[in-house]
Amino acid sequence: MQFPVAQRLTPKRLLAASVVVALATIVLKTLAWWVTDSVGLLADAMESFVNLASAVFGLAMVTIAQRPADEAHPYGHHKAEYFSSGFEGLLIVAAAAAILWAAGHRLFDPQPLEQVGWGLTLSVISSAMNGFLAWIMFRSAKAHRSIALEADARHLVTDVWTSAGVVIGIAGVAWTGWLWLDALVAMGVAINILWEGAQLMWRSAQGLMDEAVEPEVLAEIDKTLELFRHPTIRFDHLSTRRSGQRRFVDLHMHMPASWSLGRAAALRTSVEQALMSAVPGLRATIELLPSDVEAHFDDHKDLL
Repeated sequence: MQFPVAQRLTPKRLLAASVVVALATIVLKTLAWWVTDSVGLLADAMESFVNLASAVFGLAMVTIAQRPADEAHPYGHHKAEYFSSGFEGLLIVAAAAAILWAAGHRLFDPQPLEQVGWGLTLSVISSAMNGFLAWIMFRSAKAHRSIALEADARHLVTDVWTSAGVVIGIAGVAWTGWLWLDALVAMGVAINILWEGAQLMWRSAQGLMDEAVEPEVLAEIDKTLELFRHPTIRFDHLSTRRSGQRRFVDLHMHMPASWSLGRAAALRTSVEQALMSAVPGLRATIELLPSDVEAHFDDHKDLL
């Protein structure tokens, strides 16, 4: 289902909003930790500082990614978004390690909690803010094909789950009187966000290694090429790659050698335009070859 508001909100605007929300949640969660002295809420507040750093870095990378192609970067700067995703994953892993360290100490030295009601209220308010922003970000990330926006949205969802776990843990402490439960919940939260951070870094690495386009995009490319296939027209050596918001496809188009250059070039233009219309953000490069000529790749000299 389309979400018009998300489509109108650019990645830069949403990441700027993420910075503002991160500052607000830092204030709320730090205050919640201050009034309760809960290590679980301290862990939650620490992750909000990571949210702030991630949003600022993501905003910087998205700004760079939107720069036009230049002589030094003829394919554009779109891969800058992958650095944002990797950096955010690294920060999440660091936050998880810090939470585990703090929770480990509190597990063997549990402390009573104070003003639990106020602490939980502040935590729930901040979680609602993060959850709403993440909801919009996910839809906008799909519309704009922005991995930086998706990474920040996933981080915010992780923050929401973190807060939910902390709230349940603190409520459990208040109900049972088991003070060690606060530290145990904090450790569980740390393990959860550690997994999320590792996933983000893996996706970033895959993007930087020129991963092929998504299966649904490849299917759309094949569907478009099928419209032009003919006993005298064929396509082969198709390869694709992703680069941030951009998608690239390279292929060979074979046609009768008797065709004039003008006729062949006109058909190539039609195919390129059809491909780029079918897949927004796609850049198509087609090499023309006579029907009886095959291209050769991987010269043995290049493999030495």
